[in-house]
Amino acid sequence: MIRITAASAIVAMTLLANASVAQQHAGTSSDTPQLQQVAQFEHQVTGVTVSKDGRIFVNFPRWTEDAPVSVAEVSRDGQIKPYPDEEWNSWRNEKKNQMSAGDHFVCVQSVVTDAHGNLWVVDPAAPATASLVPGGPKLVKIDLKANKVAQVIRFDETVAPQGSYLNDVRFSPDGQYAYLTDAGAKGALVVVDLQTAKARRVLSGHPSTQPEKDVVVKIDGHALRRPDGRGVEFAADSLALSPDGRTLYWKALTGRTLYRIATNALQNPRLPEKGLEARVERVAETEPTDGLWIDERGRLYLSAIEQDAVRVRDGDRITTLVQDKRLRWPDTFSEGPDGTIYVTSSHIQDMSWFKPETGPRLETQLWRIERPGAVQ
Repeated sequence: MIRITAASAIVAMTLLANASVAQQHAGTSSDTPQLQQVAQFEHQVTGVTVSKDGRIFVNFPRWTEDAPVSVAEVSRDGQIKPYPDEEWNSWRNEKKNQMSAGDHFVCVQSVVTDAHGNLWVVDPAAPATASLVPGGPKLVKIDLKANKVAQVIRFDETVAPQGSYLNDVRFSPDGQYAYLTDAGAKGALVVVDLQTAKARRVLSGHPSTQPEKDVVVKIDGHALRRPDGRGVEFAADSLALSPDGRTLYWKALTGRTLYRIATNALQNPRLPEKGLEARVERVAETEPTDGLWIDERGRLYLSAIEQDAVRVRDGDRITTLVQDKRLRWPDTFSEGPDGTIYVTSSHIQDMSWFKPETGPRLETQLWRIERPGAVQ
């Protein structure tokens, strides 16, 4: 017979309580996917992408400081190296009138690898998300084998007008088209024919690409506002493409409505704007998000910025994959060759835009989610 004393009962209760606290920190149970830190950065990160052979790339926008590196490769020990070289990363705000904006990174917002061995860099060229630097907006293709820039697609004012802020990009599986969001003053999508390097701005000002006026982004239960009272107002931002390349999904960061459209409609330059607008479909009501990602199983990952969480939409069901206070403003997703999901935390709520006492520099992190297939 096992005799339970008062002392042993207290020890058992303490152990159970500690286990419960640990599970609450990690998620709903010991089987819940966990966050593992890949790297910590001394500057604000936004984008991440992982190539087919496991190379990791990140970018640092020029928002509150004159960032010393715009695009970098992350080594296995978490160190960063300017990519593809220091020259492309040498542009600085203070040298604005001395350096060409067309062949240097000005203010990079995202990096995405494709299925054909290339890294693509989206440069809205709008430091502090303010005025565009003339000649700066572009999409840059880097050959990952040669580690050299292979193509630069520059966007004129018909595609990236003043007030625009090109945000994210996805590529058709056949490598013929790129689709971008514009989260700036007048939201839009941009379609690029990669064979001809011709770009078109579409759905500009359409309700699907605009902030939703009744949505207020809240952090820790309070509206996130600048000292002058302005809130978070970003237009078309979140972007994802179905694995077969047939359907594009997007939503405004300051919005709850998820939209989609058949990509064959976007690819048709002869389709009138009204005809294109008629093809836009409402998919679901979600929450304010920054990044989206669709895995090979067709599950949609959403960065739940108000919840310090990553959520997953599988069919019509949305569940929480991981929630952790360390995940400050989950920003951008990428999927590694083994199916591991990577996500940056850009700490936007901690920026000097909202907390002047923070100062211009902001430490941020890159995470990976272990066992992402175990959605609870």
